[in-house]
Amino acid sequence: MDLTERAALSSTREVFSCLTDCYQCLLRGSRPNISGAEVARLLFSGVCGRVSGGDTEDSAEAAWQLTGFSLSLLRKICCRLSVQSLDGDGRVSWVDILGLLFEHMDLMPQLVHHFHAEDQVISHLAAKTASVCVFYLLSKSKCRQAFSSSPPGPELDACLWSLTEVLKKLLRHSHQVLLGELVATFDCSLTALCSKFLPEQRTEVTFSSCWGTTFCLLLDLLEVLTTSGLICDSGVCLRSQRIPGIHSAALLMTVSCCSEYFVKKRILLFLKRFLLQKLGDDWSLEGVLSTVGEHRDFSADRSVLAQSILKAVADNWLLSVQVEHAVFFGGVLHSQATEGLKPDGMMLRAVSLVLLKSIELHFQTAAPGVDSTTEVYSYLHHLWTFLKRCNASQIEVTHSCSWISLLFGEQDDDLMEAASAFVSIFLSYRRCSGLDDYSVLEAACASGCNPHCHFVLLLQSLSFDHSILLDFLISSETCFLEYFVRYLKYLRADWQGFTVASGHRKVPLADSHGSELGEGLQPKGSVSPLEGSSLDVGLRLVEYDNSDESSEESPDGHKESKSPTAPMTDSSSKMKTKHSSSMIQSEQGCPTEAAPLEQETCDTLEKTVSCLSELREVVTRLHTKKLFPYNPSSLLKLLAQVETCQRSLLSI
Repeated sequence: MDLTERAALSSTREVFSCLTDCYQCLLRGSRPNISGAEVARLLFSGVCGRVSGGDTEDSAEAAWQLTGFSLSLLRKICCRLSVQSLDGDGRVSWVDILGLLFEHMDLMPQLVHHFHAEDQVISHLAAKTASVCVFYLLSKSKCRQAFSSSPPGPELDACLWSLTEVLKKLLRHSHQVLLGELVATFDCSLTALCSKFLPEQRTEVTFSSCWGTTFCLLLDLLEVLTTSGLICDSGVCLRSQRIPGIHSAALLMTVSCCSEYFVKKRILLFLKRFLLQKLGDDWSLEGVLSTVGEHRDFSADRSVLAQSILKAVADNWLLSVQVEHAVFFGGVLHSQATEGLKPDGMMLRAVSLVLLKSIELHFQTAAPGVDSTTEVYSYLHHLWTFLKRCNASQIEVTHSCSWISLLFGEQDDDLMEAASAFVSIFLSYRRCSGLDDYSVLEAACASGCNPHCHFVLLLQSLSFDHSILLDFLISSETCFLEYFVRYLKYLRADWQGFTVASGHRKVPLADSHGSELGEGLQPKGSVSPLEGSSLDVGLRLVEYDNSDESSEESPDGHKESKSPTAPMTDSSSKMKTKHSSSMIQSEQGCPTEAAPLEQETCDTLEKTVSCLSELREVVTRLHTKKLFPYNPSSLLKLLAQVETCQRSLLSI
């Protein structure tokens, strides 16, 4: 070893010795024994791996050790300062050292540079250190003070937006530990902020003009916080991660009292995603949230929100919900004359789904033996009255089951969520009511939740095209599989009820906003039957370009398996505009009051069975070729049983 190499190793040992002494001072909570500027210089040199001397093997090993030690020391400093474990002069000294490193020496690019190091240990240490440094810099910012004391305005907006973006990135990359630490740091200040914006008692929102923007940014942050609670390791959410449940009544009160329409709408859309368990749907979190199970606190908060919504509906909350007309991207066209203008379909769907999911949760969480059937009928009656008041349909709706197509016809993900909720509500109603099958269906039609009517409407809207049902089955963008399996289980047990629902007079459809779509539509007050089963009415469905994954359900309704979706390139996977058939309606508006089978009934039944039979054949063919994305055995069994029901009926 020559003199140059000895000097290099000696210099490295000296740096090690100084940094080790600094580490001991940090553990004691005291200031370092050398100046802050010298500590910053040594840390920067160590992180960069700069060792004076040659490129010998011993020098490279010394540089590797120095870099690793320096990264670990830097991470330890940031952690101690972030958790407020240093006080007095010691804290001031270490804060000044980090200020020199990040503000004057620009250390962060050096950390990022190590992300791509060939040595995996250095790369891993650099990534962990950089994350903790970002966490420290963010917690050191003015955000916590702004959350606690700042009024609505640019400063608070900037803090809300920046924290939201950082949390989103941590969610996408599954940094659970750092995510939990960051949320815990801001928990108290965010809880205070939410209490300020969501007071328990409020008559009217009279904040400044900046309030609406700030409130919407707060809603974005609440969605991220609530989502972060689903992946927390502790199993117990912080208070700031449970705001939708804690402040559920205040959120509903804000919808009633706020003068800003876009704020009302944003709140309802947030509540809709929360109840549907679709938080973070547009953040590319599929890989993160797909493996998350049902969280205890999240389930409890959904139940609390559902009860708050039902209580508000019983207290005529829907009368205070405003639905604008002539809504377009970016705002609302204010006009005195609203005749002929469409109501805001997105708002109508949000209100409807929020109430439907609340009723479903109410049944699921009700104590055994409690009869909620009368309450449910009242809630649905409130909803249909609300839709009529908002002119959701420009034709007279005499059969309440038709609302599902009127509202959700152009939004297939919401349509399937509504259909699934209706099936769940109906089955719970049927179990609790103690009525016979005929009376149950009659009551279901009166309250608009007969699943047979909804399924016939769906098939008619697709022109009984099995290829579209196949698209729904292989897509993960809707809950069609869950709905389809649950309905088929009921269908095989009540084929007679489906037969009755298939053979009645029909009234024409309007589009999802209630505007007329075809020449066959009649003015309000005059409803005429249509001939046959076709209609010049279009019910547009969203196009699909891909199918990611799905899951099979066992006979009891639970998911069995989940596997990656095989590529499906068949041209039939594109959703097409299909003609919708008319609404099902009996003479008195109730499908259960049917006459014996007629030709029209037979036509509908034959088309239904033919559609399901063709679907079974194509799913079987794809499954045999190992092209179907999941195991469809249970589904195929149900489809075969439906065909058997039809053959049994024909043999009578």
